[in-house]
Amino acid sequence: MKSEPSAGLLEGPVLPGLVRMALPASVGYFFNTMYNVVDTYWGGQLSTDALAGLSLSFPVFGMLLAVAVGTSSGSNALISNYLGAGNEGRARFILAQSLSFGVVLTAVLSIPLLIFLRPFLGFLGGGAGAQAAALGYTRVLLFGAVFFVISQVWNSGLQARGDTKTYRNILIISFFVNVGLDPLLMFGWQPGGITIIPGMGVQGIALATVLVQAGGIFYVARRGQKQGILKGITASDFRPRVEAFREILGQALPGMLNFLTMAAGTYVITSYVGRFGTTSVAGYGAAIRIEQIALVPTIGLSIALATMVGQSNGAGKIERIRQSYRITLLIGLGIFLVMYPWVFFFGHHLIGVFNGDPEVMKVGTAYLKIQAVTFYSYVILFQANSILQGLKKPGAIFWIGLYRQLGAPLGVFTLLAITLGMGVNGVWWGLALVNWTGAAFTWWWSWRKIRGRENEVTD
Repeated sequence: MKSEPSAGLLEGPVLPGLVRMALPASVGYFFNTMYNVVDTYWGGQLSTDALAGLSLSFPVFGMLLAVAVGTSSGSNALISNYLGAGNEGRARFILAQSLSFGVVLTAVLSIPLLIFLRPFLGFLGGGAGAQAAALGYTRVLLFGAVFFVISQVWNSGLQARGDTKTYRNILIISFFVNVGLDPLLMFGWQPGGITIIPGMGVQGIALATVLVQAGGIFYVARRGQKQGILKGITASDFRPRVEAFREILGQALPGMLNFLTMAAGTYVITSYVGRFGTTSVAGYGAAIRIEQIALVPTIGLSIALATMVGQSNGAGKIERIRQSYRITLLIGLGIFLVMYPWVFFFGHHLIGVFNGDPEVMKVGTAYLKIQAVTFYSYVILFQANSILQGLKKPGAIFWIGLYRQLGAPLGVFTLLAITLGMGVNGVWWGLALVNWTGAAFTWWWSWRKIRGRENEVTD
């Protein structure tokens, strides 16, 4: 079945198309980040152990997101390329298969994680209280992991068509619902001394997240149904097909492995930071949230770029890929120049919002000041990865991620933090060094792949 690709992405000026997709995506991911900030805030209000426990859970949570984000990005790349080539029927079938693929993979990952969760978290240190909080929080998330995946994959079918507004709406609604659910489930509801909802502590924060994700599926699925992104698809099309799973895996696996290496990298970072005490882990956890807020606009850019590149690649319009890449890198530079002063000069006050412990604030502020140096490296990495994904050449994403998250940090962190005695600041400076070297290589490699694709089209 042939059809015209999404209007406006293959014709006319590149900048308006990118902005039209990037702005809703950025707004949505701002609220998604603020959602996490709310979790961090309430964790900090509960106790320093609870805040540290949320930080300890990052690596496991990252594994769950790896399946969701990897499957979604792979699905997006395939669907946008098929749409660019005018093959609507195949695009719809790939979305159906991606939903099945994500559910199967989530089950395969979640079961062993649940079995070995305690020793996995135990390696991170951080103290007995933080360990208990992390264990309770992460178990609940694992039981609700499938909702994360289904929501992300449904969204890929919309984003591949240039619709970033639907997911923006979900993320905004989720934020406001979470603002009420977090304290309700954390502290419970006991009107007149009668327990209606028991207080669940950090497990309440996790349960709120699972419930919000489950609710979001209904909205995104309804929007997808209205747009006809599964029109003509039958129940049998959801039955796992080897050839479709292989195609999806080929696109999803590098991004998935990259995200898993990010989770493993967070595991490595947290294990090093944990050597310097619970307050260091708590400071790191608070600082990460602030950094995520600053990076939100660049995530919106990368989402828009991936869709633009995917459809342009399917249609053989390589010059639009070049233009899109240059524009997003320039916009990212402008974002850096706007965000850098705020993070650098007001980081101390921002950390204090989460936890007023002077040592926590000291560690978190040091992280923000040092990481401000590497802000633009993230911009380059995000955009370059979108280029590789949209070109259907994602293989290098994993290897670059492996270098950034595991290969280099193990040596660099040990050298700076331990051997040279720089303490926890050695970890922060190590991150700056590793990210910039990784970004430089990724930038070069992505341009090489664009030139290679241009030669294919010309021949």
